[in-house]
Amino acid sequence: MGTGPFAVPAFEALRGEHEIVLVVTKPMPPVKSRKGPPPSPVRSWADTHGLPIFDPSTINDPQAIARVGELDPWLLVVCDYGHILKPAALATAAIGGINLHGSLLPAYRGAAPVQWSMLNGDAVTGVSVIHMTPRLDGGPIIAKEETFIGDHETAGELEDRLSQIGVAAVLHAVEKLRAWDGNSEIGEMQDASKVTKAPRLAKTNGDIDWGRSAREIDCHVRGMQPWPVAFTHIRVDAGKLPIRLAIKEVVITDIDTSDRSPGEILNAESIAGENSGADGFLVATADHAIEIKRLQPAGKREMLATDFLRGHSPPEGSRLFSP
Repeated sequence: MGTGPFAVPAFEALRGEHEIVLVVTKPMPPVKSRKGPPPSPVRSWADTHGLPIFDPSTINDPQAIARVGELDPWLLVVCDYGHILKPAALATAAIGGINLHGSLLPAYRGAAPVQWSMLNGDAVTGVSVIHMTPRLDGGPIIAKEETFIGDHETAGELEDRLSQIGVAAVLHAVEKLRAWDGNSEIGEMQDASKVTKAPRLAKTNGDIDWGRSAREIDCHVRGMQPWPVAFTHIRVDAGKLPIRLAIKEVVITDIDTSDRSPGEILNAESIAGENSGADGFLVATADHAIEIKRLQPAGKREMLATDFLRGHSPPEGSRLFSP
């Protein structure tokens, strides 16, 4: 049971070692153009390998439960699906289900664990495979794998890497369940006192607060990719509306800006005598300047920040800001 790309590597590994009797995925969204909506990664994968597909509007509907139950499955393997299974749905399989989750549970329960781990500046993350219960991400942990978060890694890159790390964790969990007697405790119970949440992101989460530290802003920019993307605004002409800038890459410098206005754009004169090594778009934060390397003005292509500055010359004292 899955929809998004995070599930595909683990599902493909299972296909090579076990019989997949059904692939359950979310239904296709309504068609809004001639091309139609792109298929989900899991749907595309299942089609490629000729696997039977079932896409109920909700897996908890009695008819959907009956459809899965008639196959008498041994185990449900759930990842990046988009629906929460209720007890009746879990009961369709002989030993219930497992779920591959993109965090070291009980940290970051919810829809966006990879992004929130990066947004919070964590050094280490990983994947967990739990034996599913009706509580969201609340079952005992059967398998877990850890990894360091790269200094320049985006959330999208990390998520791709975690999906590969999850393969071994899922296969290990399946083997543990095959040897399970069905009565004894299995896995590690989650510590309720250490639970943190990872709610689904919204576009507004991308708005950069220049009053935060350079490290926090760097984590924000990387954590917002590929969606919803970090953004800010700049006014380059007093008679025109501000330009929205999607910020794609930044570098932290050693320039102390603790006495500057957050979001202030620093020009060559502003940093005279500073050995910044930067040649781009320097912006003040709560502690150190950030150099913007790549950005995308609204309605334009992505570009180097230096190219943007060639076409726009913000006056002394200009700031990046939230509208």
